Amino acid sequence: MQNSFELLCHLKALGYIKEEVDEYWWPNSGTFEVVPGVILVQNTKWKLVERALGNLRSQDLLSFEALAEVDLPLLEELIKEVGLYKTKAARLKRFCQNATKDFADFEDFREGADKEWLLAQKGIGLESCDSILCYACFHEEMVADKYAYKLLSSFGYTLEGYHEIKEWLEQGIREHYKEVMELYGYEISLHKVFARFHGKIVEHGKDRHKQTLKETL
Repeated sequence: MQNSFELLCHLKALGYIKEEVDEYWWPNSGTFEVVPGVILVQNTKWKLVERALGNLRSQDLLSFEALAEVDLPLLEELIKEVGLYKTKAARLKRFCQNATKDFADFEDFREGADKEWLLAQKGIGLESCDSILCYACFHEEMVADKYAYKLLSSFGYTLEGYHEIKEWLEQGIREHYKEVMELYGYEISLHKVFARFHGKIVEHGKDRHKQTLKETL
């Protein structure tokens, strides 16, 4: 595996993405729902996050304004199925309070949010930051998560640290962007490539994890 373009071709040949729920992979991409989803999914199964988001939706709480004003005990109750729900409830509420102070609305947030602002929010690390920028704000940012690290390690790469892995993933795509469009057969945006590339890596990683579990039983 010489570069990330070859990795993209490899994953695409394997049939990923297999679960087409959104053209950018993340459910309801480009909407506010991505923001709480990113915060709640940390160290938690996505199925539990979906239930929590459903609870928030049923109470008309899926907006910066609503979550900034919601009573914390109610928010905790609505998301209690996710891990560390008390901590996440407090962080989500504070995130939304800060967002309502600095941005007029979600559309303004999509345009104005950047790494500096996001990383200044408690509980937002590099992966969460890039996930919000990529899937909520539609910026050209590749997410480098644990699945990417494990996949590259399986090919003999010894990349260390988030930035080094992210740089490797982005570089091959940028350098072979013309070939990427030929691979897809249409003029696909770089942002969409990064979004779907990350989705392919995650789905592949989850499949490998399931296979490993079967083999150990």
